[in-house]
Amino acid sequence: MPRQKKTEPKQITPEPEQKKTEPKQKLVKPLVGKELLHKVKELETLNKSEKAKKCGYYTVNKNGLGRINMNQFLQALIEADGIDLDGHSGGDGGGGRSASYRVKVHSSGQLIIGAAYTKQLELQPGDEFDLILGRKHIRLKQIEAPEEG
Repeated sequence: MPRQKKTEPKQITPEPEQKKTEPKQKLVKPLVGKELLHKVKELETLNKSEKAKKCGYYTVNKNGLGRINMNQFLQALIEADGIDLDGHSGGDGGGGRSASYRVKVHSSGQLIIGAAYTKQLELQPGDEFDLILGRKHIRLKQIEAPEEG
């Protein structure tokens, strides 16, 4: 019987995969704070789903299906309006400490109001206030700048 010649198994190289061309979605950073409130007022004629979408609370999955993040949108609206439902203050995602709405008298006797509060109130350097002392409280009343005219 004649001997059969051994042949090496043929290596099969896979064809290069064709890249799927998905439409690139423009990532929109969701609006927060005063920007969010302003945009929502601007879009008053739209329904809440469209408002959420236009304010950036919308994602597209890998299959190209869109999803409105309504819970995140509503939570951001609540925080932007200054309502604290769970005892934590809202933040802008900037990292660092968040406003706790509590201050402590320092050993020097000073009370310091941090930048998180002044930023939220849109206060500027040089803004002045009257201190109104109560029995166990202090109230700040902003002094209006005299109108130039």
